[in-house]
Amino acid sequence: MSGSGAVRLRRDRDIATVRVGTGRRGNALATRDWDALAALFEDLADDRTLRAVILSGAGSTFFSAGSDMREWLSADPADIDASFASMENALTAVECLPVPVIASIHGTAAGAGCQLACACDLRIVADNAQLGMPIARWGILVPPAFAARIALLTGPATARDLLFTGRLVDGPEALRLGLATACVPEVELDDTITTLVASITAHPLAAKRSIDTLLEPVRDRLRKASAGPAADYASMQAGLSSFLSHVTHAG
Repeated sequence: MSGSGAVRLRRDRDIATVRVGTGRRGNALATRDWDALAALFEDLADDRTLRAVILSGAGSTFFSAGSDMREWLSADPADIDASFASMENALTAVECLPVPVIASIHGTAAGAGCQLACACDLRIVADNAQLGMPIARWGILVPPAFAARIALLTGPATARDLLFTGRLVDGPEALRLGLATACVPEVELDDTITTLVASITAHPLAAKRSIDTLLEPVRDRLRKASAGPAADYASMQAGLSSFLSHVTHAG
């Protein structure tokens, strides 16, 4: 794999595999990692030989726990807003890629990690995966684009349930709710992804790009959502401090 840090790329002819995280800290991504992910997908968008991308997390415990919240503990509001902007730029770059992006989800996809999965065209999850948006627990306001991604997949009522409660759902429930495209036993995940990619790349590339063009109005709805403030900053930093302290002591 090429690249360094928490964003790495492997090419196998016309298929790209992008791996996020380092296998530590829940594959959480710092602001610089979101920037690297956005730059990578923007570069891939210019590659006319590319036919599909597989997006996965390092290791098997986490797809991604989202953003590295340690950055926000003593950060200025402007820096936190900038971090959210980097995150959204990366998610938009994934959504705008003109070939299918398939999320291969082992373990947990939470918060911005769940959003990263939702930004992909297809989400294949292991049956023991966990997906959800627990950010309200830490005083983080839900950005409009975050809410829109969940609602487009699950419908408004289910989106409210997931966002209000912050609960995580397993693979079978994610499939039932619309968060997942397919749910398979963990041992079958890699083979399922391989078979799916083969079926996608068997079709002419022009046909896939035309399908992507038809979906552009949906993506426009996400890009036009106003950003707004990222959080009730004082409540968020107090909540994160308590949460991260608990995680540290538990570990």
